[in-house]
Amino acid sequence: MSRSPARIAHDQAVDTLRAQLVGQPDGSPIRLAKPTSNLFRFREPPPANALDVSAFAGVIDVDGQTADVGGMTTYEHLADATLAHGLMPHVVPQLKTITLGGAVAGLGIESSSYRNGMPHESVLEMEILTPDGDVVVARPDGEHAELFRGFPNSYGTLGYALRLRIELQETKPYVALRHVRFADAAACAKGIEQACADETVDFVDGTVFAGDELYLTLGTFTDHAPAVSDYTGQRIYYRSIRDRTTDHLTVRDYLWRWDTDWFWCSEALGAQHPVIRRLWPRRYLRSDVYRRIVAFDRRHQLYARAAKLLRQPAREAVIQDVEVPVARLAEFLDFFDTEIGIRPVWLCPVRLRDTAGWPLYPMEPGRLFVNVGFWATVPLRPGQSDGTHNRLIESKVTELGGHKSLYSDSYFNEDEFWSRYDGETYRKLKETYDPKGRLPDLYAKCVGNQ
Repeated sequence: MSRSPARIAHDQAVDTLRAQLVGQPDGSPIRLAKPTSNLFRFREPPPANALDVSAFAGVIDVDGQTADVGGMTTYEHLADATLAHGLMPHVVPQLKTITLGGAVAGLGIESSSYRNGMPHESVLEMEILTPDGDVVVARPDGEHAELFRGFPNSYGTLGYALRLRIELQETKPYVALRHVRFADAAACAKGIEQACADETVDFVDGTVFAGDELYLTLGTFTDHAPAVSDYTGQRIYYRSIRDRTTDHLTVRDYLWRWDTDWFWCSEALGAQHPVIRRLWPRRYLRSDVYRRIVAFDRRHQLYARAAKLLRQPAREAVIQDVEVPVARLAEFLDFFDTEIGIRPVWLCPVRLRDTAGWPLYPMEPGRLFVNVGFWATVPLRPGQSDGTHNRLIESKVTELGGHKSLYSDSYFNEDEFWSRYDGETYRKLKETYDPKGRLPDLYAKCVGNQ
């Protein structure tokens, strides 16, 4: 078969990258030179010999309802390329600079996840660079089927996805929104079950402002809109949820409705103050800009030093996404109000659609869970140490039969960790695809922050 220029360029880039990796001395750490990250496990900048993967940031081909995509392609670029064909990925994580490879090696969730699961469930095959410099093509069956199943939630500890073939779905130009209010968490949980059973609904997510003020936002594709809202400038999307019962957005603006203000987290950086917002360049109202500001502060401890000078209590970063069974959602939110107290909170139903499951993130296929996302800091009371609140959350999620994403800080001890993330399967994969241990293992990376 003839190859397109884009595929020829990709294959050449693979050869170049393999040579770069193989040429590194044994025992040297392997890191990627990436301009962006959506992890909240902050590490030192990559070394000078980090692998240059910039050539893998692009859509190679769109053919029918599938696409071949470079692993370092951001969802912003992927969505633009596919929307031009009237198509989009089945799940588009809510922040623009999340990469396809990152969402598959980690986890991604959005308002279509109750129907389409997670991003890795739309993957047909992956071309993976292993730590020894081999390039393997993993599919649901065949020689590397176990790697295909074990790659999600491996967070770059088994190798790097250089190319992925993914399924796409058809879109319409607009999304019509309905914001439905609930007076308590139990009623909201019941509303989630009903919405996820409604075949006329295409998207479901929710926002919790208080124990008696919860909203579900139900989205439906539509060919026509009486008018469309714009939340990329002075107007702020999450505030509109309380102010109106219906809305319309273009598909693209719907996909990125949360990115402009990093959900609601831009408020802590002053970007929602009316005066500052008018002065803040519109092109910098983006999640990646806010994250760079936070990373700079974490590196230099500016906020912590100022708080100490002002004799303010130390604060613990509580930045997590967890999944709990929908039947236990009200119980979790009651615990969360009592012990943590962060508001707002994001809700997003998710149900795995692949019945075979994914061993490193062992959610029961077909069962409806609700992702609860919360991203803020909590004051530490006298005698409390950093990690107190995160440990409480980890313990409660385990008690309720839920799961915790690993993109941020984790505090499990090693035995707890491997019991929750299938250590037996992981060790077999590690022995097969990284026998020299050139990459840290999953525990070392996600808990030890190596």
